[in-house]
Amino acid sequence: MTAHQPDPPMFEPDAWGLSDQERNLAALARDIGQSKIAERAAGYDRDAAFPVENYRDMFDAGLMGICIPEAYGGHGVDLRGYAVVAAEIGRYCGSTALTWNMHVCSCLWSGALTDDLEMDDADRRRHEANRAVHYRRILDEGAIYAQPFSEGGAAAAGMVAFGTTALRVDGGWRVNGKKIFASLAGNADFYGVLCTELQSADDRASRGNTLYLAIPADTDGVTVEGDWDPLGMRGTVSRNLLFDDVFVANGAELMPPGFYFKAASQWPHMFMTLTPAYMGQAQAAYDFTVKYLRGEMEGVPPVKRRMYPTKQIAVAQMRVMLEQTKSVWFQAISEARANPSKDQVMRAYAAQYTVMENANELAQLAVRTCGGQSMLKNLALERIYRDSRCGSLMLPWTAELCLDKLGRDCLYEPGETDED
Repeated sequence: MTAHQPDPPMFEPDAWGLSDQERNLAALARDIGQSKIAERAAGYDRDAAFPVENYRDMFDAGLMGICIPEAYGGHGVDLRGYAVVAAEIGRYCGSTALTWNMHVCSCLWSGALTDDLEMDDADRRRHEANRAVHYRRILDEGAIYAQPFSEGGAAAAGMVAFGTTALRVDGGWRVNGKKIFASLAGNADFYGVLCTELQSADDRASRGNTLYLAIPADTDGVTVEGDWDPLGMRGTVSRNLLFDDVFVANGAELMPPGFYFKAASQWPHMFMTLTPAYMGQAQAAYDFTVKYLRGEMEGVPPVKRRMYPTKQIAVAQMRVMLEQTKSVWFQAISEARANPSKDQVMRAYAAQYTVMENANELAQLAVRTCGGQSMLKNLALERIYRDSRCGSLMLPWTAELCLDKLGRDCLYEPGETDED
């Protein structure tokens, strides 16, 4: 294995006011990312294969339980702590960071996020008993949890009811439906499926009855279908999932019934958990450019290009964009909490949009600045360029939807309309 000069932190701990825990976990992720994950990224991208070895390394390092509360044996990290650590993973492999997000959200949403929501004593006791089972699977058995929520509409953001349904039966539920772009499909041990609970087949679907169930991947009626050959983020293996009369027993809930809808309404920063992978990609595009211009890029003759004024101006422009992106993003994730102010929610939209758009803009600037050789597939920039293009398309907060939400909230106060 080639020895590397250690990369500096994306967020210098003292300058950004990181806690000791954030500092240490980010350093751990950066070390694993640079020494192990980076050299595998091209192969997983080429084969559109799930990064199995990366997950083994993260499990061995204790990162799979990063957002499991300390009382259950995890690190108990909040959204900001997770995001800073995940950005370091995304710096070296976007697909690994993006899939890891799906796993971590099963712990973050059932952990710190749910703890922020009001819940009666009976629901709280049941929830704590249920989540203990899920957490032990992760910490003791290395179980990987996926989070297939996308159905191609507005259900993921809590705007309409999910089309996937869970009919109440003796001892549990019968689940039927389909999820698209289900990352980790065929590689996760459990699918955290968001669906609409029905008490009878004649019930009308309601978004207030959303249920979040962990379904074992080997359950009868669970099927993975479709090919996977996308532009970027190829290692996510986001194929379709079908659920055909799948029985799920009581106790499989990751959140109490109806609490996903409450979370989507009261804890909107939960939808920013996709951004760390792309924040890491933004950093990676800048890192590549600096190393390339300094003649320090592995696999390329050590020719310096840093003395040309046009290159200096270009990398200065990239640094300005990177600093702007990091600043608004760090502020937004630092504000994550239940019932944020209107300004905080608007800042979350702005941060989401900025990261998802600027990651690819930085990759484009890197290509233009470094030149044609940088687009060869034996170097990382071509993959960074493709991976970073995917961010603005990701539900539930696509770049277009962020602009829609931000524009509306800039001009309207809650309850206002233009009707006389």
